[in-house]
Order: sequence, then C-alpha cells, then structure tokens
Amino acid sequence: MLDLLDRPLRDLRISVTDRCNLRCRYCMPREVYGSDFAFLERSALLSYEEIARVARTLAGLGVRKVRVTGGEPLLRRDVERLVAMLARIDGIEEVAMTTNGLLLARKARALADAGLSRVTVSLDSLDDRVLREIADAPVSARRVLAGIDAAIETGLHPVKVNMMVRRGVNEACVGEMAAYFRERPVVLRFIEYMDVGSSNGWRAEHVVPATEILAQVEARWPLQALPRSAAGDVATRYRYSDGAGEIGVIHSVSEPFCGGCTRARLSADGKLFTCLFASAGHDLRALLRGGAGEAELRDSLRGVWGGRSDRYSAERRSRKAADRSQQTGEPDSEPSADSHANRSDPRIEMSYIGG
Repeated sequence: MLDLLDRPLRDLRISVTDRCNLRCRYCMPREVYGSDFAFLERSALLSYEEIARVARTLAGLGVRKVRVTGGEPLLRRDVERLVAMLARIDGIEEVAMTTNGLLLARKARALADAGLSRVTVSLDSLDDRVLREIADAPVSARRVLAGIDAAIETGLHPVKVNMMVRRGVNEACVGEMAAYFRERPVVLRFIEYMDVGSSNGWRAEHVVPATEILAQVEARWPLQALPRSAAGDVATRYRYSDGAGEIGVIHSVSEPFCGGCTRARLSADGKLFTCLFASAGHDLRALLRGGAGEAELRDSLRGVWGGRSDRYSAERRSRKAADRSQQTGEPDSEPSADSHANRSDPRIEMSYIGG
C-alpha cells in the first residue's frame, strides 16, 4: 500500500491518552495545559478493542511495527492489556512504547510479560535543575533512571533514550548524557527541537543542529557512522570508535527525512494522521462505532494512505532555501525562523498526536 510519493505504510504510532504528568515547555506548556484545560473525556477515547481492530486491519495492509504513545501512555489504565492484544496480531513484528519513564519502574515487568518488545524513554538532562525547568514539574532524573534500569532488567531492550536539545536550555548537557549512557546498554538519541503544534513558541534560533550536537560528542569520543537499521528509521546512527555503544540524531529540522517516512499516527480519540505536522486527521472512531464492516474500514484506510502527499519538513527547508537564494543568490541550509509563523492553519499538538 503506497501513498502518492510511493512511500509504504509500515509503522503505526498509537496515542492512548492526551494526558501527561509533566508539563514540558516544548510539548505541553502549563500556560496552555493548565488546570482548566479540557482533556478528552473517557467516552471519547478509543477502547483497546477498537484500537486493536484498527491495528489488525493495518497489519493486513503492511504495518509491521506499532508504538504506543500518549500523552504519557502509562497513565492509561491497564495499558499492558492493550500491549498484549497488539502483540498477538498476525503481521505485527514489534510493539514498542515511548514514555517519560516516571511510572516505568513499577510497570516494566507487566509490560514485558504482555509482549512489549522495547521501550523508549524521554529524558532531557541528568541535572535535576535543568530537568525541572524543562518539565515544569518537580521531577528527578533518578526516578527516570530507575525506570530505565527496570526496563533493561526485564528485557525491554535495546532501551532508547530520547533527549530533545534546545538552545539556551540544555545543550550544555549533551556531553554528560553521552558520558552516562555510553557505559550502559542504552542507545541515546538527540532530537532537534521541532516546530510541532502551535503552543510551544518554536523559533529557529532555539534549534541546535545535529551537526553541532555530534561535534560536542565527537570532541570527546570519536564516532563512526552506521547504516540505518531499517527503511523508514528516523535516526542517523553512530557508534563510538572505542566500542562503548551507539548514539543517534534525529534531524527533522536541519535535514528532513520526509522522503522515507512510513508512519501513520492514531490519536487517542480515533483520528488517523499521516504527518506529524498535520492540521487535521481522518475520523476512524465514527466508522468503528457506526457499524462499519472490515471491508469498509480497510477501504477507508487504503484511501487515506493512498491520498497522502505530506512532506512538511522538506517543504519548509525548500521554502527557506528558495527565499534565501532569491535574497542573496546563495543557498541556505538553516531552518527558517518564520516557517512556523507562516502557517495559517492550526497544527495538531504533540501531546495529542503522540510525537
């Protein structure tokens, strides 16, 4: 099943809740997601049976990997039951999860027993002061690290740790993070600060490009490039030359990878999105609760993916380069400072779509 740019659908990210126990400034700033924010009602959320039905149909159309996300997925009650349902679907080769890790220490065993293949943990600093500034909550790195250790002990590996790097906030923490995790069976991945949604105040000057991040690491430990582990993977991989482990960088701002994107995203209330930077999704909940049969659901999913032409990150880069070339006659590879503001259509927030 190919889209209009001949990209197959291989990966499905499933958000199970739009709620989170943190208020990270780049994802759920407290001034927007405060005590009066209207989160989804329980009745609006897809049931686990409805989620599994969508996943089963998409597996028949080529999906091989499923990732459970949020919000914070471990806030959804008995989420390991969903993991078990997904792990039993024919054709699904991997069920993964992305979490902030705060509840992982007590949930890791149940998730592993349910069939979770591996886990990715978001951790933006080992310095509690910096971490609390980012998360806007009294969180400690020690608690997240305990969850990571529990995941390793229960076999949810390779464990991956995602560090979002934002200039003026935590770019000075890159070296410390690399030093800590290179001694452990963990793949640390650095993520450029992305312009997802409309509430995080993104500006190009906040982006630390992947080249700069890598230079920080390589100044201490030489690196060797690795091939992508699979088509559609978003991280560019490197290993330490001394054999101490692996890191990756996700550079959707400075070097977009839209041409190889094989992902669809299912929101907690049943909308299917074909791009992280989408403005609208396709309502599957109405189909599921309206009595649609398997053929109708399958045909709807074929139509959604078959009509897909999304390539926002690449278009942003091309637009900026063209503007720069017109002004100076020279090519430009820097992210656009106003590309976020130039979009008049509201974009789906990361906390809702699952990143």
